[in-house]
Amino acid sequence: MSHSARAAIEEPRLSTRQVRRRRAPRHVVVALPIALAGLIALLISGNTLRPFERIITLEARMASKSDFFKDPEVRRLLLGHGIRVDIRRLGSRGIATQSLTGTDVVFPSGQPAAKIILDRQDRSVRSVRPFVTPLVLGTFRDYADTLVKARVATPQRAPGGGPTLYYDLDMPAFMGLLDGTHAGRGTADQDGDGHAEGADTWNGIGFDTRGRSNSGRVLVRTSNVCESNAAGTYLSLLAFVANRNTTPGTEHVNDPRLAQDAVTDLAARIKPLISLQGMWADEQADSYLSDLGESIAPISLIYEHQYLAHQIAHHDRTGRQDTDRVLLYPTPYALTEPQLISLTDRGDRLVQLMQEDEELRERAIELGFRVRFSGEDGTSERLNAYLGDHGIQVPAANPDQSKSYEPGLEVLERIIDYVGTCPPPVQDTP
Repeated sequence: MSHSARAAIEEPRLSTRQVRRRRAPRHVVVALPIALAGLIALLISGNTLRPFERIITLEARMASKSDFFKDPEVRRLLLGHGIRVDIRRLGSRGIATQSLTGTDVVFPSGQPAAKIILDRQDRSVRSVRPFVTPLVLGTFRDYADTLVKARVATPQRAPGGGPTLYYDLDMPAFMGLLDGTHAGRGTADQDGDGHAEGADTWNGIGFDTRGRSNSGRVLVRTSNVCESNAAGTYLSLLAFVANRNTTPGTEHVNDPRLAQDAVTDLAARIKPLISLQGMWADEQADSYLSDLGESIAPISLIYEHQYLAHQIAHHDRTGRQDTDRVLLYPTPYALTEPQLISLTDRGDRLVQLMQEDEELRERAIELGFRVRFSGEDGTSERLNAYLGDHGIQVPAANPDQSKSYEPGLEVLERIIDYVGTCPPPVQDTP
C-alpha cells in the first residue's frame, strides 16, 4: 500500500463514555428540609444528644398521688428529662412506718405521714408540696338527695339550673346518722338500749321514698386508718367535730394524765364511726368510679382531684358530665397537702423538677389538682378556669370556712392506734 493510501486512513480515536449522575429519589429530596429543620430544633433546644443520654429509674413509694406519676403525659415529660419513676403503691402511713431502704423518693398524701418520714432521716432532704386537694365524700345522686331530705346536706347551685355535681355536708348532723342514735322515720327503741330499731339506715331516713330501697346503714367506706392518709385525715375530722370543733390534745395541757385520758375517751367515741363498716385497702376511688361503684358502697372517702379527673375524662370522652356521681364537701372541711420527699441524691432531681417545671404543673391542673404556683396567692383559680373551659361545673366555695385542724402527731398516732389496733412500725435496716 502506498504512502498516500496509508495517510488517507484515519488513526483510531479513543472516546470517553459519559456517565450520568444518579439523582436522589424524590421522597428523599422532599424529606431533607424536614430533617434539617428537626436537627436545627434539636440544636436550639439542647436535645441533640437526648436519645443517647442515660435514663435513670427512681424507686418510689407513693399513695393515692401516684395517679399523677402514672399519667402517660407525666411519664413522657419525665422521660424528656431522663427520669423514669418505678412506683410501689402503698398507703401514706404504711410508707411512713415501713422500711425505706433502697427508696429514692416517697410521696405521702398528707403532713402527718410526711413528718414521720422526715423525722426518720439522717441526711438533709429536699422536699416540695406541689399541690393541695380537699378530702371529700363521693356518692350518688339519689343518696345525696336523701341526705338533703334528712337536712344534713345542701346542694350547690349549678349554672343554668341543671343537676348539680356538688353538695355541702353538715358534718355534725351527718355524724348524728353515723353514731347509731338518730331516730329514723317510723323507728322505735324496741330493745331499751337507747338506739331506735332501723335508725341510721338509708330507708330509715327516706331513701325508699325515691322508688328504690336500701336497708343498709348510713356509713362511709374508708381505707385502712393504719395505712392511709385519707382515713387518718377523716379520723381527724371526726375527732375535731366530736370534740366540739376543737383540736384534740389542746385541752388539759398542764395535766398530761388528764389530757391522755381525754384523748382515749375521744378515740373510743369515734371508733364505732369507722370500725362498723370495716376498713379496706387504699383504693376507694377506683371502686367508687367503677361501673359497680354504687353496689360496692353508697358513700366512699376519696380526694377531690380523683373525682375531678374522672369528670374531665368523662366529658372529653362523651361530651357531657357524669351527673350520676356527685361529691359531698364536709363542713368543717379538711385539706390535705401531699409532700414529695427525696431520700437520695438521685431523688433530688425529681423534687427539683416538681418545683420548677411549668409543664408538669400545668398537667397537674389537667388532672384535677389545685396547684401551688410561686408568687400567686390562690391555688384554685387556674383549676376553676380549666374546669369551666372544659364544660365541668366549678365547685363553689362553702360560705362556712371552718377548717378542721389535725391534732399533734403524738395525739393523732394515739387515736389511730386505738381505732385501728395498728401493728408496730418496721425499722429500717442499716
